[in-house]
Amino acid sequence: MRNILSIHTLLILLFFSCQPQGEKQTLVHTLEEYNQAVNLAKPGSTIVLANGVWKNAELLFEGKGMAEAPITLTVEEKGKVTLEGQSYLQIAGEYLHVDGLVFKNGYTPTNEVISFRKNNKELAYNSRLSECVIDNYSNPERHEQDSWVALYGKNNRVDHNHFEGKGNRGVTLIVRLNTNESIENNHIIEANYFGPRQNLGSNGGETLRVGTSHYSMEKSNTLVQGNYFDRCDGEHEIISNKCDQTTYKNNVFFESIGTLTMRHGDETLVEGNVFLGNRKRNTGGIRVINGQQTVRNNYGYGLTGYRFRGALVVMNGVPNSPLNRYFQVEDAIIENNVFVDSDHVQLCAGSDVERSATPINSTFKNNTFYLEKPSKLVTIYDDISGIAFENNLTNHPINKTLTSGFEVENMSLTKDKNGLLMPMTGEKVIAPALADEIPTKENTGAAWYSKADKRIAFESGKTTTVAAGVNTLFDAIKNSQPGDILELKDSKRYELTKLPLIQHPLTIQASEGKTPLILWEKKAAFDIVNGGELRLKGLNFDGENAPDGSGNAVIRTSKYSMNKNYSLRIENCAFDNLDVNHSFDVIRIYKNTFADEIHISNSTFNNITGHVMALDKETDDVGIYNAEFVTLHNNIFTNIGGAVLSLHRGGKDESTFGPFLDMDHCTFENIGFDSRNKYKAAINLYGVQDIQMKNSIFKKTKKIQMHLVVGEPIVKVDHLQLDQKNLIKVSGDQKYSIGKLFTSPRVTPKGTDGKVIGRINPTKK
Repeated sequence: MRNILSIHTLLILLFFSCQPQGEKQTLVHTLEEYNQAVNLAKPGSTIVLANGVWKNAELLFEGKGMAEAPITLTVEEKGKVTLEGQSYLQIAGEYLHVDGLVFKNGYTPTNEVISFRKNNKELAYNSRLSECVIDNYSNPERHEQDSWVALYGKNNRVDHNHFEGKGNRGVTLIVRLNTNESIENNHIIEANYFGPRQNLGSNGGETLRVGTSHYSMEKSNTLVQGNYFDRCDGEHEIISNKCDQTTYKNNVFFESIGTLTMRHGDETLVEGNVFLGNRKRNTGGIRVINGQQTVRNNYGYGLTGYRFRGALVVMNGVPNSPLNRYFQVEDAIIENNVFVDSDHVQLCAGSDVERSATPINSTFKNNTFYLEKPSKLVTIYDDISGIAFENNLTNHPINKTLTSGFEVENMSLTKDKNGLLMPMTGEKVIAPALADEIPTKENTGAAWYSKADKRIAFESGKTTTVAAGVNTLFDAIKNSQPGDILELKDSKRYELTKLPLIQHPLTIQASEGKTPLILWEKKAAFDIVNGGELRLKGLNFDGENAPDGSGNAVIRTSKYSMNKNYSLRIENCAFDNLDVNHSFDVIRIYKNTFADEIHISNSTFNNITGHVMALDKETDDVGIYNAEFVTLHNNIFTNIGGAVLSLHRGGKDESTFGPFLDMDHCTFENIGFDSRNKYKAAINLYGVQDIQMKNSIFKKTKKIQMHLVVGEPIVKVDHLQLDQKNLIKVSGDQKYSIGKLFTSPRVTPKGTDGKVIGRINPTKK
């Protein structure tokens, strides 16, 4: 058959023939033109994507350039070319350079958005990805796994890129060592901006991973340097190292929850990194596991994490550990690190029957710890005789067990050239050897792409007054914008015959001195869908107009997977008469949804046939859960047929932090006696990692049940007034302690703060 060239091909050939020597640029407008240009590309060629939206673009960029003349894929104007829908890019060949692509408004249909390979045999070598952007390009199914960038082959470089907003499971950037051609790869990952990544509420939320457990004995020789990690909160491991001989140098971790973790592999170098927690909850530093690890000249400030997410954590190992568990710390060198106002150094962390191999042949020297006030900075879980402590310095005693290797001296603080607070003894500044200029938001990533926060705060928009009536509130919600406040100006009935969708952060509140009443005729008053967040203030809810059927609610999440976390705040509200039929809940959530917080304060709940909130739809027991922070402050719960709260995190996985429960100054009366209450409890807690319950009254209620598993959960139960003995039932394999309980009636019980328990002043009808 004759090989007939298309008109497009002829035009491209003509374009190349007319180019001056050294200028081989081809502007392409369609996938057909792109594929033809790739087929014809030679060393020195540049393929330019025309401005506009490239929808469902499956790009294969392959060829063989030269060191002095790479083949380049770029865009007509940076920021004006976007790949959307189900687009992705594969890079295969030698000396290829990709520059300026933006992926947004969609997700990859494959396992990787940008892959440095065509298939298992055709990989990328000596190639570069620079000034590209992947922004909120997340699969809508929260637990459907993919990676944004996957490195294969050897000698590739990923620099000055912008990665932000991954909402589904999977690593943001991964280095794969699954073939001989990808081992000892000498990749460089530098000067990238890793923007905010929300809490996944599950394992699989790492921002960067080098290697995997199966190939953890292989050498990677990857260099990760000069990157900025901005609020990367996906899971315990911001970075998960799973191979030999990786270097992490001069990176900055800004208010990121988790740690740089040497999870598998030996001979890792962690040097000159900066961890800025700024007292944000659960921010961590460095976790040491395995052999021949070096941790030196790092700096941490305001790190508050504990246990596996402490400022500095040295783990126990498993004797004869399988590849996927914990190898013993051996020959570790931890030196010249400085930590300021950080809370926890953990030695022999994770010690249990399985993890019984303590660190050996390791040194811990010339480290400095500045504390704002005396505290037990160092927690020792097992035998530390295998760690030699020498010339470490602190300004307060940190642990009575450490009798040598630590000196206590007076210190003050001073700022260095990067604005970091460094300890001083007299006139001597104690500072680790950091880069002359540390990474910042401004000097990393794609300079032309905005790093402005995308999550809209409550009450950051305009205020709109809403009159009482039928569907006046529905119309106001439909016409609202992110951050808006809807102020209900009447002490009258606001009736909903249609179901409003909460699609962005929205506040609905009463005007000062008013007591609006919300009634609804659908199965719920509000549905929070993907991207939605809700704050309710000073409102009364009555279920009298709800349909006469089971399973109603006031607030529901989407029934479909949500890849964006939400916040729900209820303040000074009243919920009454949710009793037209059985199983009428206040808050009803669904599987594959996750709340950063559910906060309820100064509110009353009365005559409810279902639960106030059952946050327990993740029943696969693999460490997934539905809410991180649950706060109940100063509320009254009466005549509740189901449980006030069921909070569940099942399984033994240790990759996440929560849930956290904070309950204070609440009263509970006649709770949990409906025959459909499957928990047979007023409060049902399973696998909750931090339980704070205090200053509260339980009168005629079912039990408080706590099943304690995983991670040495913190349990602080104190100053509860109970009307019967043994109301608290604890099970599981973790330690706990119960504080002061009162079982005799008290007329005006007071909490530890002197406030009268349960004395609130919520809005009334």
